[in-house]
Amino acid sequence: MIEPISTADAPGAVGPYSQAIKTGNLLFVSGQLPIDPVTGEFNSQNAVEQAKQCLRNLAAIAKSADTDLSRTIKTTVLLTDLGDFAEINRVYATFFKDPFPARACYEVKALPKGAKVEIEAVIALD
Repeated sequence: MIEPISTADAPGAVGPYSQAIKTGNLLFVSGQLPIDPVTGEFNSQNAVEQAKQCLRNLAAIAKSADTDLSRTIKTTVLLTDLGDFAEINRVYATFFKDPFPARACYEVKALPKGAKVEIEAVIALD
């Protein structure tokens, strides 16, 4: 059985998809853009600040599913400039602790709405 997860504490989907889907003991969180859920706008044009907002959005969705980022199994980080990789890693390490989730990171030509960062996650439940 699948169950959509949604919270007003993270931005709504910008297309035909759910913020997250819960199935079994896993939560699949859609890619989060750096949109502040209060303003509906990007929190910054700086990639590091954008990464922080993406991770805050992931945390809010996890919380709404009664889990948290400490139970993250895997993330995918999309960047429009791998030159930001080292700085974003430093921010990322403040949201996750050892053992760190498995991760893939890709440079992409463009992201929705002109974002510089997008992050998705798979998080364990109970």
